[in-house]
Formats: sequence, structure tokens, C-alpha cells
Amino acid sequence: MTNTNTANFSLGALLSREKYLIIDGSMSTALEHLGCNLNDRLWTARVLADHPELVKEVHLQYLRAGADLHISASYQATIQGLTENGYSLAEAEEVIRRSVRMFKEARAEWWEAEGRAAGRHWPLVGGAIGPYGAYLADGSEYRGHYGVSDETLYEFHRRRMELLAEEGSDFLLIETQPSLREALIAAKIAEDLHCDYWISFSCMDGRHIHEGDLIRDCAKALTDGYPGLKMIGVNCTAPQFIESLIRELRSGTDLPVAVYPNSGETYDSETKTWHGSKGMRSFGSYALDYFRAGAAAVGGCCTTASSHILQVCEARDTVLQEPALIIP
Repeated sequence: MTNTNTANFSLGALLSREKYLIIDGSMSTALEHLGCNLNDRLWTARVLADHPELVKEVHLQYLRAGADLHISASYQATIQGLTENGYSLAEAEEVIRRSVRMFKEARAEWWEAEGRAAGRHWPLVGGAIGPYGAYLADGSEYRGHYGVSDETLYEFHRRRMELLAEEGSDFLLIETQPSLREALIAAKIAEDLHCDYWISFSCMDGRHIHEGDLIRDCAKALTDGYPGLKMIGVNCTAPQFIESLIRELRSGTDLPVAVYPNSGETYDSETKTWHGSKGMRSFGSYALDYFRAGAAAVGGCCTTASSHILQVCEARDTVLQEPALIIP
């Protein structure tokens, strides 16, 4: 795994040259480990607005851990949410742009300090587009069925996606989507902006996204007419469901599959905290199964940190040394 050329390195190019890629871990959990209180309607966006240096530090942690694909801290940084919480329109747009800038600053610093000499890939950042439910801040990203029009969803997503693209995100990441309808609307915007992007759904079990559609059908719906879509997958979902979801996705599309599940706890939307047993299995053992099931990229979502990503890197190294498998 060597790369010394940082110019014109795209998500599609990276996927075409590498069999397995590493996604970063949770921004929220890492910020909590740095002492941040995220019990706020704006969640990580509050830290992005008030203490962006901490967001940069989290990106550095994941760069050092070995992640190839990184996610900007814009999941809950929306124009609507920020302006409703006292920011002007100009300030809200600056916060969204800042999410990409913090990663780019971290990447440049890390690359010069260690990345180039270590022969690492030039890491890429996806401008994170959370679902409409994240803005509602009531756990709706795990339910969907918002009861709003297509026009409302389009207007909600359009400007943030423009800002992330303008600021130089390497691709757009339409993530934690409980709704195929919303995902298709966001995909249309990404296509209109001529951006590379990937779509990641949140799921209730090993076959269905949260609004009830089969994830296999979601993959089929995105197969034709979306040339900018470079990868499809699942995030913010219990780890025990992921292996089945990988196989379901692969039955519906030839696109590379990306997964970054939670560590296994349950979310409380009232306190905005996670509780419960993480189970007996290590995150690395799950990651090994995901790669063997056919995932092209693996990382972590809520309640994961750089230690989990180190385990994913070890799993990737293990599977690369195994005889080639015929994935069912």
C-alpha cells in the first residue's frame, strides 16, 4: 500500500486500486473522550462551531490510526439547525465549510509529519450529509417517516451539499439514511452538482432499512442513472446485522459496499447517550467477517474510537494474507 501522489486522487480511483479500505470512527465518541459534553441539540456541530481545534484533533487521531476514508463533522451541521440556535446565515454556512477545512488542515499536518514517509494513501474526506431526522434531534434518523414533502427534503439538503462541495470535500457522504425516498432526493442533488458520492443507510435488522424497505431493493433502485454514486453501504446499525446486510447489498448491486456500524450499544434520544452491553465479540473480529463477506470498506460509527479503527486495520491486514475467497 504505497502512494506518493496526492494530486487528483478520487474515491473512484482509490476503490479501483485497493481491495480493502479503512473508514474512520465516530466523531462524537472521540469528542467525548476529549471532554466535550454533546447533550445539545446541535450535537457535534456545537463543538465544530465553538471549538474546531478539537474536531481537528479527532481527525488527526483517525489519520494516525490508519483510516483511508474520513467523514467531516457536518452530520448535524445544517443551516436550519444552526440558524434556529442563534447563528446567522453567514455564520451557519461558515460552520459547514469549516467541517471540511478542519480535516484538510489535519491531513496536511499529518501528511508532512508522517503520512508521506510511511507510504500511506492520500486520505480522502467525505462531506457528511446527515438525514433530515438528525436535524430534528429526536432520534428520527432511526425511524424515518418524517411526514414532510419532497420539496422540503430537497431544500433542506441542497445548500449544505453545495457548501461541502465548494469547500473541497473529495466526495459527498449521504449517510445514516432511514429512507430510500430521502436518499434518492439527495442523490439527485449530488448528481446535479457533478460530485462523487456514496450513500449509507441505517437499518433495523439484517435486511431492512428503518422505513421498512429491503436494503436489496434500495441498492437496485440506485443501480441505474446515478453515475456519481461510487459506493453504497450501511452505518449506525448494530454490528450483528452487518454481515447479512453486506450480502443483501451485493445481491442488489455491483457497487463496492462500505459498512461502519456502531459498537453494539443502544441510543437514548432523550439524553443523547448510548447504553447497554457491547457484547463479547471484539470489533476487530466483526470487521474480519465484514471483509470476508465482501465489504470493500469498513470502519466504525457511534461509540467507536481510534482503538476500534486500529482493530479494523489489523483485520484488513489479516484478510489480505488469506487465500482469495469466492464471495457467495
